[in-house]
Amino acid sequence: MTEKVRSTTICGIVHKGTAAMGGDGQVTLGNTVMKHNATKIRKIAGGKVLCGFAGASADAFTLMEKFEDKLEQ
Repeated sequence: MTEKVRSTTICGIVHKGTAAMGGDGQVTLGNTVMKHNATKIRKIAGGKVLCGFAGASADAFTLMEKFEDKLEQ
């Protein structure tokens, strides 16, 4: 039996100086859907930077906070 691969897709585009980014909102733990409307795209640095994340969200948020701190220096 083939196992289904489940993963987040984050897609972004820049056109004529404007950026857009989107991603799905589902969070799963194994085969269980934990949340349907997660926010996986965040604005940091006063809205000048878009970040998309997937996987271990706690690690992603920690990394994003460190990235934002560096941008503010």
